[in-house]
Amino acid sequence: MNLLKQTCRMMVFAVVLIACFSSCKKDNSATDTNTPAPVTGVKLSSSTNFGNIITDNNGRSLYFFAIDANGTSGCTDGCAVVWQAFYKENPSIGTGLTATDFGVTTRADGSKQTTYKGWPLYYYQNDAKSGDVNGDKVNNTWFVAKADYTVMLANTQLVGQNGTQYNSQMQAGQGITQFITDANGRTLYAFSPDKFNKNTFTKSDFSNNAVWPVYEMATVQSIPSILDKTQFGVIDVFGKKQLTYKGWPMYYFGNDQMVRGSTKGVSVPQPGVWPIANSSTGVAPVQ
Repeated sequence: MNLLKQTCRMMVFAVVLIACFSSCKKDNSATDTNTPAPVTGVKLSSSTNFGNIITDNNGRSLYFFAIDANGTSGCTDGCAVVWQAFYKENPSIGTGLTATDFGVTTRADGSKQTTYKGWPLYYYQNDAKSGDVNGDKVNNTWFVAKADYTVMLANTQLVGQNGTQYNSQMQAGQGITQFITDANGRTLYAFSPDKFNKNTFTKSDFSNNAVWPVYEMATVQSIPSILDKTQFGVIDVFGKKQLTYKGWPMYYFGNDQMVRGSTKGVSVPQPGVWPIANSSTGVAPVQ
């Protein structure tokens, strides 16, 4: 009888051990499921409102900052708490992205930050989970990172070729101005004598194209969300496709030497002849 009781006790103990082991295994499994995978790099993720966006490999959204037009981060101190710099040495590159578009910039504190087409990349602290895109349009200077932007926006002090600082009214003076750039942060200009969807500057043999190169763009793709995509178009200029904004053909300035953030053209030959373009720009005249 004692042997039977002892055997029963052992069986009950074994059942309890198995139950505990099973419970622990489930708990560990749940913990593993909730632990995000290590950040290894970047990929394209689909967003309902924004299409394909650039995220880390876990799907967390990444952003551009318009103040970073020159390729260095202008987000420091308290800003850097809200907008955490993204950096991964030798990042893995997802399908649809090109490795040569990614680079590295050194921040003011000496730390590194990954860039895309020269734009430093950031996380937004109010994105709680993968798929969140809560940072786009914050202060009209933060935009979700995308690989197919036709244009981007820069916020910086305008400085002409003559070394003079200009404000948004093209008058000598200090002040941050927002303006349209290409996807790599290189300034785009309008030509004041042009007409609606009519390039009046470029010669048919393109002999003056090196001075003010047309911004060639076959189709309009993604546009920063604070701009109206319907205000962009494409015209034919002697066989080249040129981007327009509100009917104004868009140009580079040769002496900017394709340096991102350079705005030398605003003073040539005098302010107002080759202005920058932004949401305040009026529609080009028909005649």
